[in-house]
Amino acid sequence: MSDLPYTGGMFEHRNQPLVPRSIFLRHQARYAGIALAIVAGSLVLGILGYHFSEGLSWIDALLNAAIILGGMGPVDALHSAAGKLFASFYALYAGIVFLVVVGLKAALVLHRFLHHFHVEVEEASEEK
Repeated sequence: MSDLPYTGGMFEHRNQPLVPRSIFLRHQARYAGIALAIVAGSLVLGILGYHFSEGLSWIDALLNAAIILGGMGPVDALHSAAGKLFASFYALYAGIVFLVVVGLKAALVLHRFLHHFHVEVEEASEEK
């Protein structure tokens, strides 16, 4: 196995050793921050959409946006065509946001898991 030094990217190359746990946790924190920013921005988008398209109060718009973003159905009945269109597209968008956030959080863990076993297999084959 080549002992190329870690170059500071988000993922180490397959010929590099695993990054230390402290760096891995720092990367996890960075990805958690990105995921939180995506969710917060999506919530704000939903609040604004419900408030302006359906005329809901700010608190009702927050409730509807949070429930849709959380994967459940709407709370308030929608009356306007604009509100119904917004809710349709926001629900589709929320599903995609969920997949992106899960992907962000899983990417580092999955990469580390696979890299760990790749390193072990290479070390075992070198010993033979």
